[in-house]
Amino acid sequence: MALIGYARVSTSEQNLDLQRKALILAGCEQNNIFEDLGVSAIAKSRPGFDSAIASMQYGDVLVIWKFDRAFRSVRNALDVLDLFQQRGLEFKCLTEAIDTTTPMGKCMYTIRNAFAELERDIISERTKAGLEIARQNGKHLGRRRKLSQRKTRALLKMKAQQQYTHKEIAKEFGISTRTLSRILNEYTPQKKRTSSNDNTSTA
Repeated sequence: MALIGYARVSTSEQNLDLQRKALILAGCEQNNIFEDLGVSAIAKSRPGFDSAIASMQYGDVLVIWKFDRAFRSVRNALDVLDLFQQRGLEFKCLTEAIDTTTPMGKCMYTIRNAFAELERDIISERTKAGLEIARQNGKHLGRRRKLSQRKTRALLKMKAQQQYTHKEIAKEFGISTRTLSRILNEYTPQKKRTSSNDNTSTA
């Protein structure tokens, strides 16, 4: 079992010495410490972190100084820890009570998972409730309308004059002819459209 250390700072002006010292005191050897200097936590590519994970073998422990040094978010941390469980790897955070090599650490890991899942469920329920209330209040859901009600009325009036082509009307209002057709279909009374279709069939 090897202890693989990881340290990161967001800007090149910051110093890694504090994290290095903490990792060495925790048992990490100097050649097993990987670093990212001047790399943001939200960066998709973190060479030092990727190299640390790639170097780990079954039973190895990733050691970090603080949670936000290695992970973009709690969700990201949980995803990585799930991957660790699949590969037989362990994880230890020095400033927080997370150490999956101990029963208490595994318990804390499970609690974090539970709270993360609870948070997702609560957000989902609130979203559904909000959408239902919006529907009951007659609010438009889904894609935002291309035109305001005032512009839509002006468009329909222009169309009713029968002096302009669809292309000219669409250009006037800055929309595509497909969007124009969708608006006309939406605001043309169903009865009128049906009658027009019947007349076309008869002809």
